Amino acid sequence: MATSAAVTDRLFRPLRDLRISVTDRCNFRCVYCMPKETFDKDYRFLPKAELLSFEEIVKVVGAAAELGVTKIRLTGGEPLLRRDLDVLIGQIAKVPGIEDISMTTNGSLLTQARARTLRDAGLQRITVSLDAMDDETFKAVNDVDVSVQSVLDGIENASAAGFSGTKVNMVVKKGLNDHSIVPMAQHFHGTDSILRFIEFMDVGNSNAWNLAHVITSAQIAERIGQVLPIQPVSANYRGEVAKRWEYLDGGGEIGIISSVSEPFCGDCSRARLSATGSIYTCLFASSGHDLRPKLREPGDESVRDALRTLWSLRTDRYSETRTQVAVLRPKVEMSFIGG
Repeated sequence: MATSAAVTDRLFRPLRDLRISVTDRCNFRCVYCMPKETFDKDYRFLPKAELLSFEEIVKVVGAAAELGVTKIRLTGGEPLLRRDLDVLIGQIAKVPGIEDISMTTNGSLLTQARARTLRDAGLQRITVSLDAMDDETFKAVNDVDVSVQSVLDGIENASAAGFSGTKVNMVVKKGLNDHSIVPMAQHFHGTDSILRFIEFMDVGNSNAWNLAHVITSAQIAERIGQVLPIQPVSANYRGEVAKRWEYLDGGGEIGIISSVSEPFCGDCSRARLSATGSIYTCLFASSGHDLRPKLREPGDESVRDALRTLWSLRTDRYSETRTQVAVLRPKVEMSFIGG
């Protein structure tokens, strides 16, 4: 692989992370991401033939690595619905410059055997989504009658396979599951898992986002601190999306992602690759840039040059400039490009 200089955008942010959606399909119908009334009636899921092949995905990863990308996160939809995912992970792991490969999943399909296979292939970290500790609320969120225990089993299977420090993400929406903030903290307190709370964001067009439904990071921290005292700690690295808090009794830490109340666009180093080969330079983008014509050309040079141009022109900072007009603007669905 030829070497190439790293790239920065117009706000001097480097390209360090690439999030790859391997499928737009999911076995959940979470109300904040893929609500049934929209997706099961109006949305046309992609035919398998339209998905990027593993070879094409690895070609993008190789080009991105030449520009400074070191971290890859596999997303969806639900990435475990993509067959032979371990094969893709093994191929990505061989790309020079890639230092970290992780995956975000709802955990319900993460059997012990699957977790071991992914670990052996080179997957290093797993993030699991779980939005409540009681079945009534969790089933109301996922809308497919999946129990909390099935996700907890997936987290345990990850641990048994050798994954440590598994992150557990909870999207908090006022009136839906905010009563679960403290029970979630209590359940994962003192465990190896790191619980992260995410403010309800205006991603996509189908989740009926309203600012009145947002529980802010400050409110989340206050609720937890009243039961389990916490204090803020410094970030592990620049650009870390979650603000870290640790329990005063030594019971581990939590993270709070505050894209709405305290935007962190200034340090954003993430690009997103859709399952069909489009690059999105912001989670809140209205459109992407199709790389498929470049992928058909020999070598990595065309893809690398396209990525360099796209990133060097980037000015995205949606969360810092959010207005009511911007909220109403059509945006790509989160299930299409991952979180």
